Order: sequence, then C-alpha cells, then structure tokens
Amino acid sequence: MTLPKTERHPFEPFLPSGARMLFLGSFPPQPHRWSIPFYYPNWINDFWRIMGLIHFGDKDHFCIPAEKRFNEAAIRQFCTCEGLAFYDTACEVRRLKDNASDAFLEVVTPTDIPALLARIPSCRRIITTGEKATGVVAECFGCGVPTIGEYVEIACPDRASLQFWRMPSTSRAYPMPLERKAEFYRRLF
Repeated sequence: MTLPKTERHPFEPFLPSGARMLFLGSFPPQPHRWSIPFYYPNWINDFWRIMGLIHFGDKDHFCIPAEKRFNEAAIRQFCTCEGLAFYDTACEVRRLKDNASDAFLEVVTPTDIPALLARIPSCRRIITTGEKATGVVAECFGCGVPTIGEYVEIACPDRASLQFWRMPSTSRAYPMPLERKAEFYRRLF
C-alpha cells in the first residue's frame, strides 16, 4: 500500500512582538477549505467567532458574511494588539483520509515548540485547540495533559513560568455549542 504524500505547513508562524500567548492547533485544513490564508481559515471553524464573542460581544465581529470569509486584516491587527501568536504542532503531516480531521492526520515532523518560544520571550501561555495538538505539546515537554479548560505548569528554562492550557476544539465537528466553547476560552483572557 502506498502512503499518501506529505504536506508541509503552508503558513509562517505568526509571532508578533510582545506575544504573551501561543495558540497551537494541529495543522491547517486543505487550501480549498480556506476563507483566508491565516490560522483557523475554515469558514465553518468557530475560532474567530469565539474571539469576536469574547472580545467584542459579537460572534460575527471578524466575519464578512456576504463573502463567507473572515476579515484577515482585522484579525491580524487584533492578534498583534492582544499579543496572540499562532502556529501548529506539526510542520509536516500526512492526511490518511482526504479531510481535515485530526483523527486521520499523521504528524510526520512535529514543530520545534521551544524554538518558537525562543522567538517570543514574553509568552507565558501555550494554548492547544484540540486533542492531537495537546498530545504533541505534552510529549514535547514531557508533562501531563491538562483537562479541557485547565492548565498545567511546564518547565521552560528561559522563563519563570509557562502555563500549558488545553481548550476545546473550535471545529464544528466537536459537539459543544459556540457559547459554551467561548466560556472556556474566556478564562484565558
């Protein structure tokens, strides 16, 4: 049996100066699912709706509904101002099925997370947005896996403290209402 070809990560890490939180998902969906060329690009993913609800009281704050896409410029500005950094836990993957599901995503090359952290010295929180990403971070740091909505302290030699938070997946395939997911994410802010 021939294995599917591997895919390299399509985005550069988004690491604004002064970033205090690093969000790590697993890997972007296939490009035909993107509404923008940025993190959480799938129109039916609720990450940007959760951020809109928490920070602006409007789940559609970052949405351009008539175009079924997110407002990339507004998102980048917001993330820079709030100190939110983004990347994923895999630099290279193999999709075992032709979809975006973590269940069928094989991590070929994990991300060097300590190298990312070295580029954002003000970062005090790593936040994962799903089970696969959580497992990769726990393996990287040799730490326990936090329960959803909680964190564990992890040892990182170049900073006084580093919290590893596990949040619910923002995929609509994860069976939790948007408002309930937002309650978990609100604790971060």
